[in-house]
Amino acid sequence: MRKVRCFLCLLLLAAASFTVSAQKQYEYKTWPGDPLGVREYTLDNGLKVFMSVYKDAPKVQTYIAVRAGSRNDPHETTGLAHYLEHMMFKGSERLGTTDWEREKVLIQKIEDLFEAYRMFSDSTIRAAIYHKIDSLSYEASKIAVANEYDKAMTAIGSTGTNAFTSNDYTMYVENIPNNQIETWCEVQADRFQHLVLRLFHTELETIYEEKNMSLTKDSRRINETMMAALFPHHPYGNQTTLGSQEHLKNPSMRNIRNFVAQYYVPNNICISMAGDFDPDEAIRIIDKYWGSMQPREVPVLNFEREQPITGVITRTVTGLEAENTIRAYRLDNGNGSHEAMLAALLESVLNNGKCGLIDLNVNQRQRCMGAYAGTYMLNDYGAFMFGGQPLHGQTLEQVQSLFDEQIALVKQGRFDDWMLEAAVNNMKLSIMKRAESSNSRASQMAYAFVHHRSWGDVCNEINELSRVTKQELVAFANRLFQDSNYVVVNKVQGEPEPILKVAKPPITPIEVGRENESAFLRDIKSRQVKPVEPAFVDFSKDLTIRKCSDRPRTEMLYVQNKENATFNLIYRFDFGHRAGMPGKTYDLAADVLEYLGTSVHTADQLQQEFYKLACNYQVSVGSENINVSISGLSENMEKAMRLVEEIMADVQPDDTALQMLVSRILKSRQDAKHNQQRCFSALSNYGIYGADSPILDQLSEQQLKNYTCRQLCDALHNLFNHRHRVLYYGPASDDVMAKTIASIHNTPAKYLKTPANKKITPRPVSENTVYFVDYNANQTYMREHFRGDRYNTRNEAVMNIYNSYFGGSMNAIVFQEMREKRSLAYSAQSYYITPGDKDGYFINAAIIATQNDKLIDALTAFNGLFDDMPVAESNFQMAKDAEMSGIRTARTGKMGIINSYLYYERMGLDPKKNHSRTLFEAYPNVKMQDIVDFNHKYIRNQKKHYMVLGKESEMDFNALAKFGKVKKLTLEQIFGY
Repeated sequence: MRKVRCFLCLLLLAAASFTVSAQKQYEYKTWPGDPLGVREYTLDNGLKVFMSVYKDAPKVQTYIAVRAGSRNDPHETTGLAHYLEHMMFKGSERLGTTDWEREKVLIQKIEDLFEAYRMFSDSTIRAAIYHKIDSLSYEASKIAVANEYDKAMTAIGSTGTNAFTSNDYTMYVENIPNNQIETWCEVQADRFQHLVLRLFHTELETIYEEKNMSLTKDSRRINETMMAALFPHHPYGNQTTLGSQEHLKNPSMRNIRNFVAQYYVPNNICISMAGDFDPDEAIRIIDKYWGSMQPREVPVLNFEREQPITGVITRTVTGLEAENTIRAYRLDNGNGSHEAMLAALLESVLNNGKCGLIDLNVNQRQRCMGAYAGTYMLNDYGAFMFGGQPLHGQTLEQVQSLFDEQIALVKQGRFDDWMLEAAVNNMKLSIMKRAESSNSRASQMAYAFVHHRSWGDVCNEINELSRVTKQELVAFANRLFQDSNYVVVNKVQGEPEPILKVAKPPITPIEVGRENESAFLRDIKSRQVKPVEPAFVDFSKDLTIRKCSDRPRTEMLYVQNKENATFNLIYRFDFGHRAGMPGKTYDLAADVLEYLGTSVHTADQLQQEFYKLACNYQVSVGSENINVSISGLSENMEKAMRLVEEIMADVQPDDTALQMLVSRILKSRQDAKHNQQRCFSALSNYGIYGADSPILDQLSEQQLKNYTCRQLCDALHNLFNHRHRVLYYGPASDDVMAKTIASIHNTPAKYLKTPANKKITPRPVSENTVYFVDYNANQTYMREHFRGDRYNTRNEAVMNIYNSYFGGSMNAIVFQEMREKRSLAYSAQSYYITPGDKDGYFINAAIIATQNDKLIDALTAFNGLFDDMPVAESNFQMAKDAEMSGIRTARTGKMGIINSYLYYERMGLDPKKNHSRTLFEAYPNVKMQDIVDFNHKYIRNQKKHYMVLGKESEMDFNALAKFGKVKKLTLEQIFGY
């Protein structure tokens, strides 16, 4: 029975409502008009709990957020908050050990040795101490159970296990079935209150690898350089989240424990939950496990306030990737401030993606490769940033001058008066879309907490924004943008200065004890909860397929949106980039379209109209489909549809715009050759498809230059004359929608013949081959693959469990062996991949990112796992349970129903027989021996193609040749230009 606890409280806090539990009184706040219906609880120990009920699936998205990040790192051990985040996955005194009493003696000795290790600089003494650390760590690993936290989360069906550290906070993420809230809560409370720093030195090696990777990423170096210039007296600028190399080489387990005691306290933590659950029950469970956690006064970070910047500060970063430049103005107030709100609105005026000053005056006119403006908000400060990449032959100074032009315009108030109202309307649309996701809801609440914002302020932000006048915003811009109060970081292209890597210490592979279990994990696995019953989509009931036009018959796939007033409308064509020259023509036409107008509206006016309507449109060309997409506020759908019809029927050519676009395309192609990820993608595709690589299947420079804009406009005028279907998710009824499409959407009396897509298939592997491309970095990226059978569903249940067991999670064999046991790779994964259509082939793929000097060891270990797969019954059972749980808690809704139906078509599946149901019924019959047999038949001793992107001068080609014939490729061979 519920009752009002205190009438006086209601008078004092009129905006909040309070509810009382029959067992214990739990007061909570709510806010009128809150679209998420958030409840905010505060336990007696200060722990904040935010809850938002959203019944789209029987799952709960959880975030546990701590107001402690790299700004709180001790000055002598920077990077500590980040590697604490890693250590939070190592378990507790109950989880992750077979004998805590014996293990804690060894861990204490290891901690003491690390403290001694930090005190010496002599390399011989340090090596001797580290040898002792390594030996003791190996002994301790015999007692520890690696990855047991992940096993516990897998056992309860949790997915999306993750964590991340930033300047002001650390967050821990799980997505759990709604019947497992209590066990999840118990495990989380246990690790937060009884953390054990086990397997420390192998995890530290992973952190070394992450640091080494960061040292060759231009974007991170640019950001760190900017922060150092903006905030020289604050941890934002004088220390980094990953920490200094010197500090990483001298870690302190003692400092980590002290950090936990200071910051990982209930009055500095929030639990954020969103999904299908009972808040009254959930708060009782949270209080049961977290309520006894003792609060503590949290240290206040004292820092010297930065002095105003009175002269432009210019820094230069040299690296392999494309040149670019950024400019940053310091904001003296951080998250939640009025200044932060004004900055967000100013961002919408300058760069909203459609008709901001930068959008129209710079990007729409292609005056550089691309420019942007936006806020970078932190708790103590913030920054307003501009960034841009130059055209071929354009200087970075010329790009900076483009920023000056737009700044001058906004300071003079030379932007349309309707912009502020339209910006607020588009923000309202964004709020509606974010409410459609439990993850978005939970993360919003968590971020409000770590940003020290009340949820009431978050709910009221739109109202506050709507009160801002143009005069106030212009005055703010004039205060913010002075002539010389900013930082410039120029990223120039060239060989970076030699970077000293964090040295690789000698490490003995630890014991992972796959069959070992703690008593706590055994208890968790034995618990009986009422299972979540699966719900399978029924296309005959959940999807409406009907005609919406008789000229000729145009089919509509329809699902009603009963949740909010937004819509998605797609005209979908069954040909794309792979349809030869017609497909490539449409690809280029779609790219140039945003720079073109019609006989009624200029290109600028079209962008402005869509922004006013809070709607979006896009023509996108995929490999096998073209989509013309319209989305936004449903009340403006018909106006948006008519604009799209106008564009497709009446778009006017502009050869200058096309020439500028072609020039930018050619430059972006050259830039791709200097980007590590783009090079690895091109190499991977070459290894898989050879001459049929999608990267090679593109218009040549001459072909691009031969097009006229009239040709492209004619193609666009003709697009709706090809057969297509209408996909709709929105609030209108199917009858209304069919009539609307029939009255607005123009179709011909007879459709044109649909161009045929070219089918490409992975090439068979006849001999072991190593394809190598040189890239000057400290990390090597490697992918190995071979082609399997043509698509079929015979072994799909076994294959899915195999993927989960072997290579698909942190609890899988690959992660345990490659990262936990041997510290050979920062990332390692392997999958037997299902093709994209019924005529395709399965591919077995493995990917690792590792230091150059670890590549051979990593390859040897990886192949050893393929050819002699470890057998662990407990891991197998968890993998099978995870697949079962995934189906139990999955729900197909919204546009997902339409996309699922299209998937059934593409894969040749019978829509009358639910494929997930078939798998769910098959999973219980899969045995460990089936996984072994699958490995023996499809994986073991298969010939492979290895694609290696690494630094040639540091590569041992004799050792590499043991894996296959080495073929060195050039960038021209893998990119085609």
